[in-house]
Amino acid sequence: MNSSTMHPVMRFATRRLAVGLVCAIASLAVAGAARASGSELIPSIGVTRSVHDSNADAQVYGGLAVRTTMLPGLKAEIGAAYRSEDRNGGSLKVRQWPVTGSLWLTPLPVIYAGGGVGWYHTTFDYAPALAIANQTTEKFGVHLGGGLEVPLGPAALDLNGRYVFLGTEQSQLPPQKFNPDFWTTTLGLAIRF
Repeated sequence: MNSSTMHPVMRFATRRLAVGLVCAIASLAVAGAARASGSELIPSIGVTRSVHDSNADAQVYGGLAVRTTMLPGLKAEIGAAYRSEDRNGGSLKVRQWPVTGSLWLTPLPVIYAGGGVGWYHTTFDYAPALAIANQTTEKFGVHLGGGLEVPLGPAALDLNGRYVFLGTEQSQLPPQKFNPDFWTTTLGLAIRF
C-alpha cells in the first residue's frame, strides 16, 4: 500500500513501528559497544539491482554502518545508504535513503547471516516532459542476508549481500503498480574501534 493512500492513523503507526524497531536495534548496538570491544565502522560501496525489472541495470551505491558484538555469536548493526535507479526508459528516477537495523548471527568469526528492518524514504522524480508531480513515500521494509569478513590487521574487508522486501509501490506511469524489491552486494572496510 502506498503511504499516500494509507489512512493517516495507519501511516503514522507504520512510521512509528519502523522508527521504533530501527531505534531499538541502534540502542542494542550502542549498549553492546559500551560492553564489548568488538565495534566496527563500515563505509561501503556496492551494487544494487531491482528484482522485478528485467530491463534494469545494476547501479552503484554507497553506505555507512556501525556494527557491534552484542553477545558471543551475535552482532547488531545500524546503517544508512543512498541508492537510485532509472525506470521506464529513464522517464522515472527512483532515489532512496534507507536507514536499517540488523541482527547478525556469527557461527564463525568471519561469517555472518541474519536480517533486519528498515525505513525506506523514496523519491520518485518524473521526467519534466511528462508533467507529472514528483512524489515521496516512506515505507517499512525487511531484509535477509549475510556476509564474510576477511581480517586485515586492525580492520577487515566486509563482503555483504542482502535481499530487501518492500511490497507493492504505485507509479503514475504504466504499469501503475510495481514491486520495488531489490538486492544489494557491498564491499566495505570494517574499521575496528
